[in-house]
Amino acid sequence: MKIAIVCDVLGKPNNGTSLAAYNLIGFLRERGHDVTVVCADPDKKGKDGYVVVPVKNFGPLNLILKANNVTLAKPDKAILERVIQGADVVHILMPFFLGAKASKLAKEAGVPVTASFHAQAENFTAHIACMDNRLINHLTYLGYYKALYRRVDIVHYPTQFIRELFEKEVKTEIPCRVISNGVNDMFFEPPKETPPANEKFTIFCTGRFSKEKAQQTLIKAVALCDFKDNVKICFAGCGPQEKKLKRLAKRKKVDADFRFYAREELPAALQKADLYVHTAVIEIEAISCLEAIACGLVPVICNSPRSATKAFAADERCLFKMGDAHDLAEKIAYFYRNPAQIAAYKETYRTKRDQFRQTECMLRMEQMLADAAALRE
Repeated sequence: MKIAIVCDVLGKPNNGTSLAAYNLIGFLRERGHDVTVVCADPDKKGKDGYVVVPVKNFGPLNLILKANNVTLAKPDKAILERVIQGADVVHILMPFFLGAKASKLAKEAGVPVTASFHAQAENFTAHIACMDNRLINHLTYLGYYKALYRRVDIVHYPTQFIRELFEKEVKTEIPCRVISNGVNDMFFEPPKETPPANEKFTIFCTGRFSKEKAQQTLIKAVALCDFKDNVKICFAGCGPQEKKLKRLAKRKKVDADFRFYAREELPAALQKADLYVHTAVIEIEAISCLEAIACGLVPVICNSPRSATKAFAADERCLFKMGDAHDLAEKIAYFYRNPAQIAAYKETYRTKRDQFRQTECMLRMEQMLADAAALRE
């Protein structure tokens, strides 16, 4: 197939959406498909298989975008028309300016369109201090539908949670597939050698340092533990809240390490940890949590009603109340004082993880694109 992949936001593979895009692009190319990627990344200019459009200027909002390492694309009609005319199917990653324009031009040209749903409303409204405003979140979903999804032949939802949420918000059902973005096989590989014992009980937490990820709850929880001096938190990520989180850890006298891990570094780092805590209150699908499970870690997950991640919890021992540092501290203490339970839960999770292997998920994405291409007029 000739596949056009349209990315309003691509950038570096340091967040879930970008990783999902790069994984899909790489898989489809390995399978022999002709993939053309449209994005605004200057570093992609001149590279085979990439077509670069201008960056959209948002004036004062550029500072917010820069703080979040985000570059948004500006639609170029001539470029999009050229790419779309030669495609069997167009796959769009985000419901923003470039994706919206591409969907309109594709429908006019009779080229089938698929689109992934990676943009939870709160991922946007958190940056304009409206994350908890139901009306604005609702209007955001309606905007996504009007801009893109009403013109899509098949929608890709990473989880059933986000499918049900979006269909409820827009009161419309669109043909769809629920397919996990998947976990890379390298996270399932056993360690080449037994990791050395940690000096302290080590808790790993992966995610962008942003408001909706709520890492402060973990810092406050560890500070409440009477064994806090024997606990170390490894925060893996980057983002605008990093300085604030560091100040909180220092004030609470919690041993916390903040750093960005290259993808190839993560499996070994996760395998050395004792426990994984997932604090996010807004999330479509937490691949980072699945990666931890694939590496053999037991997760303790925030039970936020606006996060799909809670579905990965084996039982109530692996869930904590949203924003409740005391409840999280109790869950951490349980596993800290009962290492045999960690071993038992590891066995429980071992039976669940294979369904999220990336290869299987990407094969289903490939089939979705083939089914859409067969709809060509």
